[in-house]
Amino acid sequence: MENNLVKYRKTFGYSQERLAAKLGVSRQTIISIEKGKYDPSLQLAFQLARVFDTTIEDLFIYHTKGGYE
Repeated sequence: MENNLVKYRKTFGYSQERLAAKLGVSRQTIISIEKGKYDPSLQLAFQLARVFDTTIEDLFIYHTKGGYE
């Protein structure tokens, strides 16, 4: 799943470490999400959306085999 996490994180002035601490996860988790190697749980996705005052849909882009949904 693609995401806009780097864009939002930089816009809001968060380092990976600071964002991880705010969310109670490891910096490696943030790195993995940003690289698309790890899809966050629904709970973590909601937490991220709240931190950046946006929606899950604006943070994460879901692709199906046939295209976008």
